[in-house]
Amino acid sequence: MVEPGSQKSQIRQYQLHPFWDNSYVHLDYANEEFNDAHQLMVWRGQGYANRFTGDMCDMRHDQPTWNQRFIDIFSGQGWHNIGTSYYRMGPGTVLPTHQDRYVKYISLFGLQGREHTIRRAIIFLEDWQPGHYAEYEDKPFVNWRAGAVVEWTYDAPHMAANLGPTPRYTLQITGHVDD
Repeated sequence: MVEPGSQKSQIRQYQLHPFWDNSYVHLDYANEEFNDAHQLMVWRGQGYANRFTGDMCDMRHDQPTWNQRFIDIFSGQGWHNIGTSYYRMGPGTVLPTHQDRYVKYISLFGLQGREHTIRRAIIFLEDWQPGHYAEYEDKPFVNWRAGAVVEWTYDAPHMAANLGPTPRYTLQITGHVDD
């Protein structure tokens, strides 16, 4: 699924020691439709018929008091213009395999032609629960512990699903590095 001309993406996994409380559960989440009309058409053609996105609480809204600590961690790894978005994926939600487009991020920070410098990380805020699933470059990711991080370069194919009975909470971090 990597587009022609793009370099091979890289996946990195590591563990952070949890320092957060569960205030992310009570954020002002909102559902926004997936922002790629062509990809939505492809998924519907493949038989997917439910909601494709969970609920998000990004930096346009109040975030937990400890959010800055995450920004500091990734800034310490050389990331710039870091954005955070909390994500609640309810039961029955499937986000099929896709590559993020970062359209607004690229525009905001003048990264046209430098997309390869964009990084994204998902931090799992709670321990894995039955039915919670993620996949990165066709490799399943389950049985995580709170604080597990999966980080990738801008074009890595990935997917997420919640086939269990409880919400799945993650934090999505976006930034870019020097090229």
